[in-house]
Amino acid sequence: MGLEEEIEDIREEISSTPYNKSTEGHIGRLKAKLAELKEKLENQSSAGGGQGYAVEKTGDATVALVGFPSVGKSTLINALTNAESETGAYEFTTLNVNPGMLKYKGANIQILDVPGLIEGAAGGRGGGREVLSVVRTADLVVFMLSVFEIDRYERLQEELYANKIRLDSTPPNLSITKKGKGGIRVTKSDSVELEEETIKGVLREHGFVNAEVTLRGETTIDELIDGIMKNRVYLPSIVAVNKADLIDENYLPTVEENLREVGLDPDEVTFISAEAEKGLDALKEDIWEALGLIRVYMDKPGRGVDYDEPLVLRKGDTIDDAITKLGAKLEEGFRFARVSGPSAKHDEQQVGRDHVLADEDVLRVITTR
Repeated sequence: MGLEEEIEDIREEISSTPYNKSTEGHIGRLKAKLAELKEKLENQSSAGGGQGYAVEKTGDATVALVGFPSVGKSTLINALTNAESETGAYEFTTLNVNPGMLKYKGANIQILDVPGLIEGAAGGRGGGREVLSVVRTADLVVFMLSVFEIDRYERLQEELYANKIRLDSTPPNLSITKKGKGGIRVTKSDSVELEEETIKGVLREHGFVNAEVTLRGETTIDELIDGIMKNRVYLPSIVAVNKADLIDENYLPTVEENLREVGLDPDEVTFISAEAEKGLDALKEDIWEALGLIRVYMDKPGRGVDYDEPLVLRKGDTIDDAITKLGAKLEEGFRFARVSGPSAKHDEQQVGRDHVLADEDVLRVITTR
């Protein structure tokens, strides 16, 4: 039996087995084996190589525009950035990954217009694996949907999931330490509902014989497998609904109902028209917020505060992150910093490397002479 047939047999057994506590362990082992076989099949099919999409990441963050063909991605990227992506009212206009740079609030945000996905992309159809490999390198996924084809959102999600991209979630709180003997020992928090034998069975299918395992939080079998495989990418996402200018007011309730049916809150998506360049300011702000970017204005000795070109960091970044981005010279000579703004208790508060910065802080770094 070939790999594809074996994979299909396991899928059928999983789908035909009712999930309950008595079958949990069996389903866990099947899913673990399925993940290993799919990995093996993918490695075999990609061994011959093929055309890839090598895009150098530049700027402060990278965004991937994801959508099916002819949804308007090229028109949008041309409206948002300095890119010149070919557009046309027919499918597969974009045959290469076209990067453009969105300049917003002093940040340089690279936006990738990737070729339109088709169903089966994760399995290699239409060069889908190469396209999805670019998406994996991004910091944010922007799904672009036509207002008339909201249902395609679920298919896009499925393609990304099949290519090991996990959206709007975090890795499981899992720790595995291999041991020389003693079998598999499991420590789990009260919030973990998986049975200990299920966890052990999944680990054995992935080749673990002796190990200490710690698992915390609400974790499903699929999430446990993701944590063991260690090749999943976790990315935030937002949704832009294009061609909104083509619907009349009476059709809007239908659009909102279609969004709810695929699990989207109409108030949380951004309605735009790439062609008419409407709704783009709201989309830029949504991208900024989803990336979690902040601006830090540098107080430069003898030149004052530079408000034109801020240092762009991420929410939660510290003085240490700031000086690392500023360069080795400041790292070597750092003494302390002075901060004014939202994160400071008072103007020019003296702080150390562990101080957490906030958007629109003013920072002055004091170094040794």
